Amino acid sequence: MYIGELSAQSGLSIDTLRYYEKIGLIPDTNRDHGGRRVYQPSITDWISFLKKLRATGMGVKDMARYAALREVGPQTANQRREMLEERREIVKNKIAELSDCLDLLNHKIDLYEKMEASNTTINSPLEARVQTKGILKNDD
Repeated sequence: MYIGELSAQSGLSIDTLRYYEKIGLIPDTNRDHGGRRVYQPSITDWISFLKKLRATGMGVKDMARYAALREVGPQTANQRREMLEERREIVKNKIAELSDCLDLLNHKIDLYEKMEASNTTINSPLEARVQTKGILKNDD
């Protein structure tokens, strides 16, 4: 498949694919007689993995390090596993943080729904203090 097809399938721009190849995230690929890149279908799995790493917040530098280790072969499995374990801990911590945020949002939404249902503007001591100081209006 050519770069335009890979771009359409992967959701990455052609410029991003070229950049990824330039920095070693995507291995050098064969070219046809016209000099166009010809990718093997299996590259889509690798790109999907790279996109997942990026979604975890892994930087391009670390992704390139991982890709370089992958190119070396099985003897780097330990290093790659360690990189992924570190990333897993970061993701687990972020999930916990986001879960706490979601709990707080749910609590506040429930509170405001109760206020709306009872036509009460103040249900908590904190909101009473804030409203007394003129920070919140009744419709906040």
